[in-house]
Amino acid sequence: MSEASTPKSGPSEQPTAPYLDAVVAYGFRGPGRFHVPGHKGGPGADPGLRYALGERVLGLDIPQDIHGVDLGPSPTPYERAEALAAEAHGAARTWFLTNGATQGNHALCLALAPLGTHVVAQRNSHASIVDGLVLSGGLPSFVAPTYDDELGLAHGVTPEDLAAALDADPDARVAFLVSPTYYGMAADVEALARVAHERHVALVVDQSWGPHFGFHPDLPESALRLGADAVLTSTHKIAGSLTQSAMLHVAETGRIDPAAVGRAIRLVRSTSPSSLLMASLDGARRQLAVHGEALLHETIAAARATREKLAATPGIKTIDYNFVGRPGIAAYDPLRLVLDTRATGCTGYEVADALRNAYDVHPELATVATMVCIIGINQPAEALVRFAGDVDEIVKRIARDRPPVEALVRSPASLHNEMVVAPRDAFLGQSAVVALDDAIGRISCESIAGYPPGIPALLPGERITADTAAYLRELVDSGARLHGAADPTMRTIHVLAT
Repeated sequence: MSEASTPKSGPSEQPTAPYLDAVVAYGFRGPGRFHVPGHKGGPGADPGLRYALGERVLGLDIPQDIHGVDLGPSPTPYERAEALAAEAHGAARTWFLTNGATQGNHALCLALAPLGTHVVAQRNSHASIVDGLVLSGGLPSFVAPTYDDELGLAHGVTPEDLAAALDADPDARVAFLVSPTYYGMAADVEALARVAHERHVALVVDQSWGPHFGFHPDLPESALRLGADAVLTSTHKIAGSLTQSAMLHVAETGRIDPAAVGRAIRLVRSTSPSSLLMASLDGARRQLAVHGEALLHETIAAARATREKLAATPGIKTIDYNFVGRPGIAAYDPLRLVLDTRATGCTGYEVADALRNAYDVHPELATVATMVCIIGINQPAEALVRFAGDVDEIVKRIARDRPPVEALVRSPASLHNEMVVAPRDAFLGQSAVVALDDAIGRISCESIAGYPPGIPALLPGERITADTAAYLRELVDSGARLHGAADPTMRTIHVLAT
């Protein structure tokens, strides 16, 4: 697969799916398969797997370097597919990713933040940003998102806070931000881009939760079209591709060298990328480009009707457009149902558990005060109506006559952690396991974030303070899930050996 700039494709080609079509053609024309994978399109697979997946899926599971698919005269079907994706998203260059947006974050850190390079990162960036800096040796400073103490939710970064963070670290060469959030709130990317560019800093936006942005007038605009220099979109999350598939887009601004990104992607990419994942990206791009506005129109209307129905359920409030205009929130994604459950007298965990147990309904996320449901492109309207009815019935069944539940965990922004060792040196250095109380004053080797709110309380290379240790215990006592902790009970922690 060539890492050179992919040729541009004409607008009339968006209704095609060249890679998907080439894989289908190869898979079902009866070729002699004397290459991997060993199941040979089905005969070598376990009978149970053949029954579960079907012969068609196995027939399409082919390796890279197949002539007529990703080898042959340029542009190959694979190159044409990525070019069509770049065109649809308004990028100079797009790459298909088969290890999710994680792969893209790793590649961007390697390309933009090599050894000793200063960067500013949003404190609640995806864990793969910290992992990418461990790989690359970049030196981060952090900017905190705005935080809703009442609901325990992290929102976006404000332009003012980004400006302060960049001014505090004038050597920073790139800023890594997140928009939208897990809760569907989009930051003011246009203003954030101005702040970064005025300081000659490239802006990278993790738009994993907004792969559909820019494809309907009632949705927030894509960060790429608002001035970001690189954008990640997790196509699988909402836009219809298979789990683990995503895209990385580099803008035409010239602040990021596509060739450098391509080299880094090659470094972190499997030599056996899944044709199924890449074909699903090609198909999802076609659907978004050709039918996306119509499909999203119907889905947005169904989501609106669902929120209206939920508004009639006592104790339930929806968190949506009414939050736009608050610090860190410039727009809202209607393909997110965020329910404030506090007035029911129940936690979001309790409402989510009751829905699973009674109706086999599985929300995306629950917190002390909220429950989050993700709506996919073309999600059936009847399923959304039924969901609203299920919530209404559950609340009638489990609601308690008591004061509203309060978010139990204070903002991690109250912590003042000092980064004293590069994340790479701390993570890869010799570690020791000590009791949490004995770790005060030592250097963390771990990255620990409580969900909620999803903001890291501690990162590799930061000095552990008494306040941070107390906060980690608060997270455990509140029932939060600790991501990254070797010991989820927080009795012990890995620190840099002295």
